[in-house]
Amino acid sequence: MDRLDTAPWRGIHTRILLVLGVGWALDAFEVTIINNVLTPLVADFGIDTTRALIGNWTVWFTGLLIGALGFGWLADRLGRKRLFVATLVLYSVATVLAATAPSFEVFLFFRFLTAIGVGGEYSAITSAIGEYMPARHRGRATVVTMNFFSVGAVFASLVALFALGPLSAFFTEQLGIAGWRGALLIGAAAALYGLWARRAIPESPRWLLSQGRTREADAVITTVSGVSRDGRVQGPAVAARRSLRAQLAELVSPPLRRRTAFACTIDFAASLAYYGVTTMLTAFILVAGVVELPAAQVPYVTLTGNVLGALLGGYLLALVVDRYGRKVCLVAAFVISIVGTVGLGLAGTAGSLPLTVLAFTVALLGATTAWIAVYTVVSEIYPTHLRATGVGLMVGAGRIGGLIGVLAPALLVGSLGLLTAVLATVAIFSSGLVAALWWYRNGPEAAGRTLEELAPVGGRV
Repeated sequence: MDRLDTAPWRGIHTRILLVLGVGWALDAFEVTIINNVLTPLVADFGIDTTRALIGNWTVWFTGLLIGALGFGWLADRLGRKRLFVATLVLYSVATVLAATAPSFEVFLFFRFLTAIGVGGEYSAITSAIGEYMPARHRGRATVVTMNFFSVGAVFASLVALFALGPLSAFFTEQLGIAGWRGALLIGAAAALYGLWARRAIPESPRWLLSQGRTREADAVITTVSGVSRDGRVQGPAVAARRSLRAQLAELVSPPLRRRTAFACTIDFAASLAYYGVTTMLTAFILVAGVVELPAAQVPYVTLTGNVLGALLGGYLLALVVDRYGRKVCLVAAFVISIVGTVGLGLAGTAGSLPLTVLAFTVALLGATTAWIAVYTVVSEIYPTHLRATGVGLMVGAGRIGGLIGVLAPALLVGSLGLLTAVLATVAIFSSGLVAALWWYRNGPEAAGRTLEELAPVGGRV
């Protein structure tokens, strides 16, 4: 693997990064578009906001959990490339069907299928990106790829602005559908590009080597690194058709159990923070009687937060993650997220729109850089034959946190008030800061090291 790890940055690295990054952007579009079109969706189906939130996010996070773990296992079993295509096809088709659903119940069913596909994307892309990249650039490449999530969130805000504004009449009069349905269809159409582009990505050479397919691995390494070598590459091989039970058993075995506990705990917290912040803003702060704003203008606030907070924060993280290391970035991100979220609660309570926008931007910067840093760290701490399953297990635990992040505001705001609900949410996701501090003290620093060097030895973390 030395050819991959010491190679200069080449055009094929950029191509792989961009293609996988577009996949993340499309995933983000599906995740965030609902918050942008929540008000007209609720009105169209004739349901209340609480029912819409609980119904949508329950099926969404359940689907993500199933998709991440199931497709993560399949990515370790069948390879990364096959899953790149399968997951995108599933969620594209399901999105079209969700956009044309005649009732809220049918909508939820197809959102569930969409989520399974998106969950599979999480595992396949996260596990694969670092397997192609030179060691000294791996952290930055992973962060930039993950930060396409923010690009997708910005895209969702822009689509919502046009679908609910200038294009609303076109969707209603020419297509006979509501603007929010048109917004979902735009996302599905964009996925066709991603499906076409993924044909150019080779199979992961590390996965090929882990399966004993040395000739194929050597060919891909030569293509990616630009350096050829006589003879076959060597590396450890494992059973090519391991069961999910065998994979999970190894993830919780003594050499890996502390890493797995860390991964699940910290993604639980990071997801809770991200979804808690976005749900609190759109469903309980930018509403009548709190910080009043017309529904058509809500995407402007989410757009501001995603551009100045999430997108900018992700690229700042890309600049420092290989220079200062993963561990310090992880701690800093959770601190910023906590400070910004408390500020959001205070600004909302005060009824100030400018302070709400500012606090939301800071909170989203912290929450986004936190989960990106988490994915970067966890994608590096498992051996190749377990990487996608391990990421899938982490994502599954994170979706539980995300569901709590959505439900906690919905259940607590009415009984405890806005500020108390925000503080209670912060108290829960502060567990991520505790986990980050533990990793800072006990975990390996991955910056500049090969993936093989990071494999656990004995019982050490």
